Amino acid sequence: MIRILLAAICLTSFATTLPAAPPEVRVLTYNIHHGEGTDGKLDLERIAKVITAARPDIVALQEVDAKTHRTGNVDQAAELAKLTKMQVAFGAAMKFDGGEYGNAILSRWPLGDVQVHKLPRDSAESPEPRVVVESVVTPPLEGVPPFAFASTHLCHLSAATRAAQTAALDELFQQRKLPLLLAGDFNARSEQPPMQVLLAKDGSWIDLTAKISVIDYVLTRRGDGWRVRSAEALDEPVASDHLPVLAVLEWVDSDKP
Repeated sequence: MIRILLAAICLTSFATTLPAAPPEVRVLTYNIHHGEGTDGKLDLERIAKVITAARPDIVALQEVDAKTHRTGNVDQAAELAKLTKMQVAFGAAMKFDGGEYGNAILSRWPLGDVQVHKLPRDSAESPEPRVVVESVVTPPLEGVPPFAFASTHLCHLSAATRAAQTAALDELFQQRKLPLLLAGDFNARSEQPPMQVLLAKDGSWIDLTAKISVIDYVLTRRGDGWRVRSAEALDEPVASDHLPVLAVLEWVDSDKP
């Protein structure tokens, strides 16, 4: 009995000396194609189920309709927030079909200081305006500070416009004092000039989804305290014409994500 008791005490003592795992933050970016799947069906509940199954803490959404005729006058950002039981911030890029069209953020945690920033474009080459919607997220996690989170969708028609937009994003977000995550559909591969504005070898940004990135990304600034636990493109080829991309991050407060 004494030996067993001593062993239990030793194990308890050892367990209390183990360092706590860094807090985890699950980030999803998803171009939802206004809820229309590759099967031609408009199904916002299906999109909500995909999001819920991924168990994200924070979500960047692109191609979101707000009360347009083509999607039945539904405020899609508000409806997805209701279906997923998350908070929401919507940023309109343009008036469209009786309503608006743009990007959104869903969050399990409080959102504040929502801002919508217009991105540059050449109207002749890029008739569709583009924006980035940004909010401050306050997670109730010990050791994780409030951070800025932004959702964007860049021009698909002109590489020159995309490069101007990535340069504008760089200039805008280098000014933020809070840690930052920038996610969305950049419509360019990492080795192409628009993304190299951000991701060049000595650039100030890091692709947190680098192993699986195609055109949908989760990015952070070099020096912010995020480290990647895992990144994956989720196997859902029907609900939208994009796959949802999930990055599981941890906050380590270092300069090496």
